[in-house]
Amino acid sequence: MTEEAIMESSAVRARVPAKINLHLGVGDVRPDGYHRLRTVYQAISVYDELIVKNAPTLRMSLTGEGEGELPLDDDNLVIRAARALAEEHGVTAGADIQLHKRIPLAGGLAGGSADAAGALLACARLWGVDVDTASLAAIGARLGSDIPFCLYGGNALGTGHGERIESLPVGATLHWVVAVADGQLSTPRVYSELDDLRAAGVGEYHGDTDALVTELRVGDAESVAPLLHNDMQAAAIGLRPAIAEVLDVGLADGALAGMVSGSGPTVLLLARDDHHAHALAGRVRLRGVARDVLTAHGPVQGAHLY
Repeated sequence: MTEEAIMESSAVRARVPAKINLHLGVGDVRPDGYHRLRTVYQAISVYDELIVKNAPTLRMSLTGEGEGELPLDDDNLVIRAARALAEEHGVTAGADIQLHKRIPLAGGLAGGSADAAGALLACARLWGVDVDTASLAAIGARLGSDIPFCLYGGNALGTGHGERIESLPVGATLHWVVAVADGQLSTPRVYSELDDLRAAGVGEYHGDTDALVTELRVGDAESVAPLLHNDMQAAAIGLRPAIAEVLDVGLADGALAGMVSGSGPTVLLLARDDHHAHALAGRVRLRGVARDVLTAHGPVQGAHLY
């Protein structure tokens, strides 16, 4: 067997899903600079994939979304996550991390956090680190609020600054149209805009998730639809008014509900079922209001090896 074949046979492959927030309640700024959050997460079937192989140093390459745009050094969460795992467990080996991205870049779908979760899981297997998901999540929480959820997936309640995860029962499958906007929105900028709006008396914290959690367990898309909420939506629209057009188009074309995904600018449109999602996606696509239009379902499992 050639050296290349040996390397390929020892490769570890991980798949990581995008994250959406079915409820995103944003409270006051905490002393550590984070906002207090109460959020209901769902992992959906838009995936990035990582292939991790033995290498003398820690390095990464990228294809797909963000190719030529994203840094491939310590400014990338993937490298930072792998390095944090190695430091935590005294690993001196390197890794070659090949990332193929499909999750839209900086679109409120936690693609960077998902990739970091995948790197933690795959590198742990590659390096033979005996560690459970909770321990990986603790490492991830130091790097990004969404990383712990991206490891667990499914439906979950997030508190603290989003890093404290309580898994929720899985009920009905929800079907989504994901309308990917042109350009990006900086999450810190959206938080700052929200703070400015609150200071001007516009908007308030929404922390009640009980009804939504119940309907996720026993209800269907039509019962979930009126319970979707995002405290950051007004701030995102204020910074990118074109988002409102995407929402209006989706609702006019038959979505049960629409909302900004996280800090935006991606828009989520809830459909009745898979057939409705594909039909709705086709109509939104024809309107030309988004760079790309995807269909997805959730919840799905979090970062996993395959």
